Amino acid sequence: MSRALEGLRVIELGQLLAGPFAGCMLGYFGAEVIKVEPPGGDPIRNWREVKDGTSLWWHSLARNKKCISLDLKTEQGRGLVKELLKTADIVVENFRPGVLEEWGLDPESLRAENPDLIYARISGYGQTGPNSSKPGFASVCEAFSGFRYVNGYPEEVPVRANLSLGDTISGLHAVLGILMALRARDRGDGGQVVDVALYESMFNLLEAVVPEYDGAAVVREPAGTTVTGIVPTNTYKCGDGKFLVIGGNGDSIYARLMTAVGRPEMGTDEKYATNALRVVHEAEIDQVLSDWCASLSLDDAIRILEQHRVPCGPVYSVVDMMKDPHYQARGLFESVEINGEPLKIPAMMPKLNNTPGGTQWPGPKIASHTDEILEGLGLDSEQIAALKRSGVVADSD
Repeated sequence: MSRALEGLRVIELGQLLAGPFAGCMLGYFGAEVIKVEPPGGDPIRNWREVKDGTSLWWHSLARNKKCISLDLKTEQGRGLVKELLKTADIVVENFRPGVLEEWGLDPESLRAENPDLIYARISGYGQTGPNSSKPGFASVCEAFSGFRYVNGYPEEVPVRANLSLGDTISGLHAVLGILMALRARDRGDGGQVVDVALYESMFNLLEAVVPEYDGAAVVREPAGTTVTGIVPTNTYKCGDGKFLVIGGNGDSIYARLMTAVGRPEMGTDEKYATNALRVVHEAEIDQVLSDWCASLSLDDAIRILEQHRVPCGPVYSVVDMMKDPHYQARGLFESVEINGEPLKIPAMMPKLNNTPGGTQWPGPKIASHTDEILEGLGLDSEQIAALKRSGVVADSD
């Protein structure tokens, strides 16, 4: 099968996570992604769990990419990138705003020779505004966005998910913006800049927080394992110590739920008939559900709830995911070979039935596609060797 983005060339100038995640998605669905790394490579090559000198994360995040290492602090290095950008459909970068302007690699500088270039820029606070020059790590931007405020328990330190959500969500916004810009380009509107800010990507997740404050002076507060204004939906500890999530907030679902837990009268009592009424009695309802879950094992609780068509499910770790038959049936794990050994990495979503994505190769060694990329720009072997001797271009391991 063909892949959806075949025929597109992407130059990835980003490091760490947000830009590279966007590049990973584009490459997974068929784009040719050329990753330009600094001397020494992207720092993620050495982050978290490292095996045989390379991060296990790298093999997933850099899949399907062609890698070249250039010193962009040199005129020659910047010149080579400029030549690459002349051949590109898309560039993804997450430098601090202003850096690429200083290097002559900004959108305006490139527009004359490549007016159809789609230029995706990912930064902490966006390309404009009083905060634009500030360093923008995901952790800080998640807090600035308002997202962290609603996480955790009232009057306690706000918590974060043990993931770089701000980076990944921003990468998804970059891909969305790129695809919309491609649609506009196909319509004859030429290239454009896609300006993605980490804090704005997280701000985009805040649902009704803004209109509730503006229209009713209500500040959404953290609510632990619940969601404000929706009852019942919570996480409960079962008798075997495992955790169960129950979503019983639809009116008819709520009635079935209370029948399942042996309290059918609470399902028909008018004082619990609507979500607004159940919110008033949240503590009472949650206590009933908590006591019921504590009396059963996780498996028994799920079995009973599913018999009554109540949405519920366990809280999974990666161990649970990799054993679960539904994950297997949906093809959520792909296998690559690293130094002669198999390694499972996650598939990427969404699923397309006619032009699906897929992993062609894992994240490669540093500078492993240097010769191929430079030859594509018309350089011969002697010119490439001279660039390597000068340090402008790194040689492969």
